Amino acid sequence: MELRQLRYFVTVVEEANFTRAAQRLHLAQPGLSAQIRQLERELGQPLLDRSGRSVTTTAAGAAVLPHARAALEAAQRVSHTVDEFTGLLRGQVRIGLISGAATEEFDVATVLAAFHHDHPQVGISLTEDTTDRMLAAVARGALDIALVGLTGAALDATFGVDIVFDTRLCAAVARDDEEFGSRIAAAQLRDRPLICLPRGTGIRGVFERACATVGFEPRIDFEAAAPPLLIQLAAGGLGIAVVPALTDADAAAAGVRLVEITDPEIRGQLALVWRNDRAPAPAAKVLLGQLRIALGQWATAPE
Repeated sequence: MELRQLRYFVTVVEEANFTRAAQRLHLAQPGLSAQIRQLERELGQPLLDRSGRSVTTTAAGAAVLPHARAALEAAQRVSHTVDEFTGLLRGQVRIGLISGAATEEFDVATVLAAFHHDHPQVGISLTEDTTDRMLAAVARGALDIALVGLTGAALDATFGVDIVFDTRLCAAVARDDEEFGSRIAAAQLRDRPLICLPRGTGIRGVFERACATVGFEPRIDFEAAAPPLLIQLAAGGLGIAVVPALTDADAAAAGVRLVEITDPEIRGQLALVWRNDRAPAPAAKVLLGQLRIALGQWATAPE
């Protein structure tokens, strides 16, 4: 029995699918299946039930699973201890960002470049996705760190959270749209054509929750993955965009006018999240610290 076989087994259980597990492990599926079969032969019991659409554990597999996870965590702690003793950072750090987060205000690329210069033996992977999918990836260990937009939903206690940006959300309307003054109650957005980020994003989540508190479901006519496109659509008169607050100068340059949303006020927050119920790899720990410092310095919001 080898540690890699236990890692393969745990990954298949987490993904409930051999194809997805092979992709996550960067293996060919036949090779992964062969390793699991070999482990089962060594143990003398089938560990996985392959008869359904999803792969599940057998009774023996369910009994073995916590021991397999414990063995992998123990091996990881040994490796981390040695790395910390020698001062050598190596391995892989996996980071997730919400779409459009890597801007001048959040110059994540500069942090990653500096980290790579100081620790060239550490591989870095970077992906963009929605908040919901990245939180799930952090929870199952597929991401080490994620910069997400908080949706207003309570987060599991296993997450460490550092809010690095907080701003009110506003309605952006075309510059020549004089229907509203400087403020609009959330209830007045009922049945209006709205422009917003997709489901699973932080802004969409907090906005939908605010609308629910005043008794309606928002009518989203247009969706886009990043706030700048939302603002462009609003400038073209296609609807009311729900976006983080801009300075008056930036709003005017983009061809929109900002209207403050009240009753309730809605706030958008960006946060770094990670698993805090287990010791992070030394490389992930160092990079997380650098990101927290850098993002905390850069994050400023107009009010």
